[in-house]
Amino acid sequence: MKKLLVANRGEIAIRVMRTAKKMGIKTVAVYSTIDRNAPHVKYADEAVFIGESPSNQSYLLGDKIIEVAKQLHVDAIHPGYGFLSENADFAEKVEQNNLIFIGPKSKAIKMMGSKLAAKEAVKAYNIPMVPGTDEAITDIAEAKTIATQIGFPILIKASAGGGGKGMRVVEKEADFEAQMDRAISEAVNAFGDGSVFIEKYVASPRHIEIQVMADTHGNVIHLFERECSIRRRHQKVVEEAPSSVLTPALRDTMGEAAIKVAKACDYVGAGTVEFLLDDAHNFYFPEMNTRLQVEHPVTELISNTDLVELQIRVARGEVLPLKQDDLKITGHALELRVYAEDPLNDFLPSVGHLNVYQLPVGDNIRVDNGFEEGMDIPIYYDPMLSKLITYGKTRDEAIQLMLKAIHDYKIEGVSTTLAFGSFVFEHEAFRSGHFNTHFVKQYYSPEALKAKQEEEAKIAALVAVKQYMEDQKRLRLPN
Repeated sequence: MKKLLVANRGEIAIRVMRTAKKMGIKTVAVYSTIDRNAPHVKYADEAVFIGESPSNQSYLLGDKIIEVAKQLHVDAIHPGYGFLSENADFAEKVEQNNLIFIGPKSKAIKMMGSKLAAKEAVKAYNIPMVPGTDEAITDIAEAKTIATQIGFPILIKASAGGGGKGMRVVEKEADFEAQMDRAISEAVNAFGDGSVFIEKYVASPRHIEIQVMADTHGNVIHLFERECSIRRRHQKVVEEAPSSVLTPALRDTMGEAAIKVAKACDYVGAGTVEFLLDDAHNFYFPEMNTRLQVEHPVTELISNTDLVELQIRVARGEVLPLKQDDLKITGHALELRVYAEDPLNDFLPSVGHLNVYQLPVGDNIRVDNGFEEGMDIPIYYDPMLSKLITYGKTRDEAIQLMLKAIHDYKIEGVSTTLAFGSFVFEHEAFRSGHFNTHFVKQYYSPEALKAKQEEEAKIAALVAVKQYMEDQKRLRLPN
């Protein structure tokens, strides 16, 4: 593998290219009109324009990206995450054009891309699953009967879904039909497929996911877990590794379950098996993500691995250089997704100009970044600016370093989730480890964040006044 095209943009494109360059592999970037001067374009060895700013006219044009790869004599395509990363047809076409797709085979993407097919695939492996339907449903009357049998509250989820779209929690039977209508409509609009399935709603779950890696020689390992319970609009914003609630025994059991899921679909490459963990520490398998995850850096830090390098080695047909016994958890890592969103206004995207954009630096601070000062935030894509990651020998150490890094991260011109990050990392529920996926609902409000910011401003003012008085005192002292 001498040349690699990254079919993505922003921080993940740079992240993949960094490892490729370390391995002596040339890199090709693709870009849209608005990304013409983006950092990932400058970072690559070569860059090719592929279309207008909307993603359906650029980054989602699989055939065009393959054509560019062939013209530039590229050996492999890395999809990153989002866009074409879980598009089975794209993966298949890449292989049909004698290019290497750095990811699983299309069969695994298809199987795990449907939550129902995924559940069917792992049935024989005795992996715990949330009680629910075994097949897709669009008939509302039939669905209501099943929901009543399962017992409320229940969860309606789009079969082809992701990112919280087509998902509805129904607390009582009277609300079922209206919520089912909405879920089907949203699923049709988002995915072109209105089929949904119904499962028992796990009331206070933690979201624990296991990183797996598999080669083409039948070897599958897991690289421990990530805790991804802090989220807004069903999407993650804070992640950590390891989880503060898993015992070594439970970690081993969940890791083995994740390996079985990977084997159930003949998985190759990096993937993530997601689990819900209830109050009694029972875990349930809902789905698998067939790509590199946004939050992969926290796993890299605690396991001392480069997951992109492992992806590339596996794609080249190499045997995994690690066995399960070689891996151990060292330290603790945290990640905050820095979104251009306004946490004081329901986390709505904040479009604007980066008048000031200065990254924090220091030992054990990592920023996977896709922007630079002076850039505009495009309205066409996910509003994530970067990922802020810290590492410590202990969880407390990682938290303290994260708070310092957030303080040192200077952004002016747009609202961001930095202040929300401070709120989370300073909150007693997070620090104690006693939280679940309802953290935002239970503890966060714009008023709570404003009160915290006002308190911090008062303290800063008092410190400034005290410093001024001391300086004046020193100035008045006689020689």
